Amino acid sequence: MTHRSERLLGVSALARVEGEGAMRVTVRDGRVEDVRLSIYEPPRFFEAFLRGRAWTEPPDITARICGICPVAYQLTACAAIEDACGVAVHREEPGIAALRRLLYCGEWIESHTLHVYLLHAPDFLGLPDALTLARTERATVERGLRLKKAGNDLLETLGGRAIHPVNVRLGGFHRLPTGAELARLERQLTQARRDAEEALEWVGGFDFPELEIEHALLALSEPDRYAIDTGTPLAEPGGAFPVRDFERHVTEHQVAHSTALQADLDGRRHLCGPLARWNLNHRRLPAAVQAAAAGAGLGGRCTNPFRSIVVRAAEVLWAVDESLRIIADYRPPSRPHLEVPPRAGIGYAATEAPRGTLYHRYELDAEGGVRSAVIVPPTAQNQRAVESDLRDFVQARLDLDDAELTRQCEQAIRNYDPCISCAAHFLDLTVDRG
Repeated sequence: MTHRSERLLGVSALARVEGEGAMRVTVRDGRVEDVRLSIYEPPRFFEAFLRGRAWTEPPDITARICGICPVAYQLTACAAIEDACGVAVHREEPGIAALRRLLYCGEWIESHTLHVYLLHAPDFLGLPDALTLARTERATVERGLRLKKAGNDLLETLGGRAIHPVNVRLGGFHRLPTGAELARLERQLTQARRDAEEALEWVGGFDFPELEIEHALLALSEPDRYAIDTGTPLAEPGGAFPVRDFERHVTEHQVAHSTALQADLDGRRHLCGPLARWNLNHRRLPAAVQAAAAGAGLGGRCTNPFRSIVVRAAEVLWAVDESLRIIADYRPPSRPHLEVPPRAGIGYAATEAPRGTLYHRYELDAEGGVRSAVIVPPTAQNQRAVESDLRDFVQARLDLDDAELTRQCEQAIRNYDPCISCAAHFLDLTVDRG
């Protein structure tokens, strides 16, 4: 429907994102008046039904939150409950900690590759989807599938299966990988490294729409390596703070247009995920990865969210390199897991899921029963930043016709790889023009 002074862009189901969300942009008198990223999936109540469960159960239960990044939920739950129970796996069994990091690298490889090749790259090539890309660039898509399989095989070998792994438990694993299994992964990862280098060069050649962001940033950081499974929250501005203070800095609140909570960092909208990690931590990457990223056009500071696809490709290359390093240095631990006896207490943990910082807190009673649970996922943290980006993006492109503006808005949302849940839907647009 058309009016003289108002234009309404409404996307009822976002395509090529994990889950069900919608976008609504209202333009009045030539100005963007309102932008809403609406998540309308029903609440899933994970924090509520964790209450009363045994301390051993959250790693398996929270893995069901996401089929794309279950390892992030499993390992963050393990670390938080182990913190509550006074167990430090990285100090007591470094070999188990190394295998956890290797498992996490597998998830980064498969999740980032899925996003780069099958969800986001078609946007930059003017194609409707990955199936069309496969018809025009079959070898490219086969390279992506080969790279994703390398990540999946890491997950299956260490986690027991690629989706919702079953080999993870408090204190470590039910079963350790054999030397033959790691040798097979090493051969596969050697090929994956070549594929990852080519992928980084490929996405670095895309044309990127102009958009510069000014959001606060949040990512875990470690002094001598790229943070993924451990680290201290680092905010810009604001600096580092202990993970147990996470909820003092990152506060969630309800908004009327979304069933998902939104989050602020010290009262400001903020961004976590690849761009935040790159800007805060890229100096922790190995020199070879930094050089390859520079060759793909990444400078020391990246504030264009459309270039997040390049950062993801650089992180895939890093995850492959890190996996090869861990396998080369691996010394089998004396046992597959540490015992984690229950005790009353509160435990905190944060890790870097592919889409950004993931936080868990659990309060246990003396028998190990879960008294309360708090989970803050990265997509909730990024929602305000996505809405802010869309406001600026649409304002600068009001001369575009509805079809092209809608296509570019969806591409802008996919910059953040929002993980609403796990589904893909079609796009339906209505426009109200002035």
